[in-house]
Amino acid sequence: MSELPAPVLAPWRRRLQATTARSGRVWRHRWFRRVRVATAVGLVSITAAMIGVMLFAHTGINVGPFRAEMSIRPSLVGGTEVDIPPLGSLHLDSHRGTLHLKVALGSLDQSRTEELIDNPTAISSAGDRAVDEVTAGVTRLALRTVGLAVLSAILAAALIFRSVRRTAAAGLTALVVSAGSIGLAAATVRPDAISEPRYEGLLVNAPAVVGDARRIADNYGRYAEQLQQIVSNVSRIYTTVSALPVYEPAGNTTRLLHVSDLHLNPASWGLIRTVVETFDIDAVVDTGDMVDWGSSAETGFAASIPSVKVPYIYVRGNHDSVSIQSAVARQRNAIVLDDKVTTVDGVTIAGIGDPQFTPDKSETNKAGDNSGSELLTATGERLARTIRDSGKKVDVALVHDPEMAPPLSGVVPLVLAGHKHQRSVAMLPVPSAPAPGASGSPSASPTPSGAAVEGPIPTRLMVEGSTGGAGLRGLEHEEPTPLSLSVLYFDENHTLKAYDDIQLGGTGQSNVEMQRNVVGLGDDEPAITLTPSTPPSSLPATQPSR
Repeated sequence: MSELPAPVLAPWRRRLQATTARSGRVWRHRWFRRVRVATAVGLVSITAAMIGVMLFAHTGINVGPFRAEMSIRPSLVGGTEVDIPPLGSLHLDSHRGTLHLKVALGSLDQSRTEELIDNPTAISSAGDRAVDEVTAGVTRLALRTVGLAVLSAILAAALIFRSVRRTAAAGLTALVVSAGSIGLAAATVRPDAISEPRYEGLLVNAPAVVGDARRIADNYGRYAEQLQQIVSNVSRIYTTVSALPVYEPAGNTTRLLHVSDLHLNPASWGLIRTVVETFDIDAVVDTGDMVDWGSSAETGFAASIPSVKVPYIYVRGNHDSVSIQSAVARQRNAIVLDDKVTTVDGVTIAGIGDPQFTPDKSETNKAGDNSGSELLTATGERLARTIRDSGKKVDVALVHDPEMAPPLSGVVPLVLAGHKHQRSVAMLPVPSAPAPGASGSPSASPTPSGAAVEGPIPTRLMVEGSTGGAGLRGLEHEEPTPLSLSVLYFDENHTLKAYDDIQLGGTGQSNVEMQRNVVGLGDDEPAITLTPSTPPSSLPATQPSR
């Protein structure tokens, strides 16, 4: 294709040059230049402010015994997200605007938790302080957000433009945008959003986080009042121990503390430590369900075991995963029994973990489903074989579910269990004697010297209540589940002679009860029942009444 003649192209070249000249004049016009500079300053300012807020706009607050982390990030829809590890997260339509608030609940602080348990006045004021603490945390986070936005914009503008005026303009822009966003969020706050949460997480956890939260919140105030009375009465109940008649522990008595089903209740540790120190406990035996879900986030709960300062013997419950069992095993004073035998202060103890891991299932098997019962029975038989093969006289067997206990009848004199959240004591049916020479016969039991004794051993099954008050599920009902634990007394022959049942925070009451039971006195008939709400005359008359 041939080129066009120069006379034809000349007019087009002149027009192009004129257009370019006019465009250059517009581009260099001072108003257009100001628009370009303002746009660049605005983009740099907002971008730097967003980066600064996303990286550094967070703060830690204490809400009662909890440590929470609050953060703000840019968003188009606003709202609040509350992370509740390991259950999931709640999403609240709390406000509109361009800022999204995130609250991550961390672990319980042990020292603050103990202060709440040890100080009744602290418990009563914890709820009032929680609102002030959250308000102060949000206010502090808002001020931090504005400061970070302005500072980030100023630093970025100074590095890019190297102009005082433009740097100041960037800081002012960031101030207006950040303060305006916070003001918009404050103006559109919906206080009733907490009643309409959206839950994200495992489906099985949804009722516990959303549905039951209201009932728990409604009952917590009454439960906190009970805790106040519990704390004030704990010291009094222990001062009455010396007045207990009928059974007087000898100097060579071994004392074991039976606990079970702590279910993540931090109040359990303070109670256990107090009983260990007051009753001169030689070892603690835990029959499982230390946590609720068996998640890795709950393994830190086992870190309080060394504070007990005596051997801590543990078997896994159906709410405890293998990772929880491993976390317990890592504690320096813990002994995990999973089809094993150990001896503490002369008392030989065997135990095995619950074969089922069912944190998301009901406490009972479905109608017509016997696989769970068969598995529990088979696990009890496995422990019975281990005890027989050990060649030792085993004094106590530990299981979690009482359904694991029947195969141990005639093998050990005492079986300790939990799981039911309700205390009970019963004698297991004596197994029928097999034909002479039959394999696995329970009729021959080893003695300390190794000689066999004819006849099955009478076996007592002691099921403990919940030392943790069943955790959060203990608040779901009209009356909170009491905290229960028992002190077991063994003589020099390692035979159970008596036991003290201690119950704190009775259903609907704010008292502490202790009942001493002497083995062999009738059918474990209680020798005496003490209620510290009616104290001996030697105690101060200012104690709370029933």
